[in-house]
Amino acid sequence: HVQLVESGGGSVEAGGSLKLSCLVSGYVFGVCELGWYRQAPGKKERELVASINTAGTTTYPDSMKGRFAIAQEVTKRTLYLQMNNLKTDNTAVYYCAACGGVGPNPVSVNYWGQGTQVTVS
Repeated sequence: HVQLVESGGGSVEAGGSLKLSCLVSGYVFGVCELGWYRQAPGKKERELVASINTAGTTTYPDSMKGRFAIAQEVTKRTLYLQMNNLKTDNTAVYYCAACGGVGPNPVSVNYWGQGTQVTVS
């Protein structure tokens, strides 16, 4: 049984940083791709922020390169998202995702966390 629990969201001023964590339960590391998505206020779709495959290779959409960094610590069963120089349009609910099709189209993702709110003002 796979369970994803995010933490680390909150309110931050523009230019600040936050580090999100996702505690992963179940047989995921080394088996499935993991990723972070976000859903901005008023938007229906979730947008890929970053992903990491079973070999540890990270991928970022062009719009996310430079200020976001995904990482995993397998011994702690945790996925991270470091966010730097945050801007107001980074305000969103951020979701941890695992397995299925973790990529630009989230429709095939198998598992989702409950989300953590990030507010940049």
